[in-house]
Amino acid sequence: MSLGGGHNTDGSNAGGIFVQFNQDCTSLVAGSSSGYHLFALTPDDGVEEIYASRSGQDTCLVDRLFSSSLVAIVTVSAPRKLIVCHYKKGTEICNYSYSNTILAVKLNRSRLIVCLEESLHVHNIRDMKILHTIRDTPPNPRGLCALSPCVDHCYVAYPGSSAVGEVQIFDAVHLNAKCVISAHDSPLAALAWSMCGRRLATASERGTVIRVFAVPERTRLYEFRRGMKRCVSIACLAFSACGLYLAATSNTETVHVFRLQEASGAGGAGAGAGAAAGAGAEAAPGAGEAEGAGWMEWLSQAVVAGAGLLPAHVADVLAQGRAFAAARLPHAHVRAVAAVTNVARAPRLLVATSAGELYVYALDAHDGGDCVLLKQHRLLPAAAPHALHQPHDAAPGCSYAGALRGQPPDAMTESGRARELGAALAGSPPRGAFDLRDPRHFPPMPPAPPAPPAAALD
Repeated sequence: MSLGGGHNTDGSNAGGIFVQFNQDCTSLVAGSSSGYHLFALTPDDGVEEIYASRSGQDTCLVDRLFSSSLVAIVTVSAPRKLIVCHYKKGTEICNYSYSNTILAVKLNRSRLIVCLEESLHVHNIRDMKILHTIRDTPPNPRGLCALSPCVDHCYVAYPGSSAVGEVQIFDAVHLNAKCVISAHDSPLAALAWSMCGRRLATASERGTVIRVFAVPERTRLYEFRRGMKRCVSIACLAFSACGLYLAATSNTETVHVFRLQEASGAGGAGAGAGAAAGAGAEAAPGAGEAEGAGWMEWLSQAVVAGAGLLPAHVADVLAQGRAFAAARLPHAHVRAVAAVTNVARAPRLLVATSAGELYVYALDAHDGGDCVLLKQHRLLPAAAPHALHQPHDAAPGCSYAGALRGQPPDAMTESGRARELGAALAGSPPRGAFDLRDPRHFPPMPPAPPAPPAAALD
């Protein structure tokens, strides 16, 4: 759910900001030339800035653990150093340096994954100790990897080849390889886990076909065609929390939303039969229902019924599901990430761009179609406010609050670090706009005591 490749070629965020939704899509993080910012989504389709670091450090990667106070950041000035902070206290809990540039950081409640170009490092998030290092991975210059949000199925997905779309699945709890999925003929461009950690969405560099696999069974459940006219670069894949929708952004102005429905009848049997073949020329029935009633659904059913009468590649294209809904961004060629979530019990498509904009669209859960733009928010002002610089005597990498206390992060004891990590991992209640008409937004008030009798006043 992040803009892949937080580092620009010029070594700064001059070309845009890094934006990313947290694991449950309740907040948004942004890294800019002035520091990092945290935003909360409010029930009125609004956005509220809940924290701004104002460190003056160009931040190229940032991730927040759900609604906790734990934040992991990487700066342009120190691209090989990971800094773990407690943002509410303004303290730096710890930092780790690596042999190469950090390309991606992924978090869940059990593990923290650091992705380098040819290795991945698995940390225990409770004490930040390195548990395992996956070395000599295929060249991965974009830092493509995905960590399941679910600790019960704590899997890491990363490219297993730089020539074809092979996905390696690693169990981050038991620290062993789980399985290999042959997803596409072309190299991978995007990966995303569902909230339950049992489904993995993939896209290749061609950008025309998106597939969903069951893990660890390696069964191909769905296959969707994003378009047929042109190849694009997929920037983001994102499941909804309920697992019913999958959003995809690219370098075009269109954001696609696919609906994942269980197949029935002949379609379900076809999906199971073609599971083990991977990225070969098998059909993926069941995805055709995402289109709803219409000629494409009828045509898909006809293809399933007469699959043996058509060439394999023709049957594959006709049987692929199409987008259930779509949204149009005002501009093309802008990096964007998407999230499908519920705001005040209404389905919403959220799209954040590297230009610092957040778009909120209404998603029709029944009919799909074109999503209506409800609100547009600017996350960061056009001219960044004056940065709050650290004191001159602050040690390199020391937090501002730590410098005021005269305590550099390297001097923190193991017990102190454990206390800080425990405090940061504690969840925070979701923030949002207060509704004056809703009594649940206010604490219960005891009844007023009865007035004393008139005689007692004398």
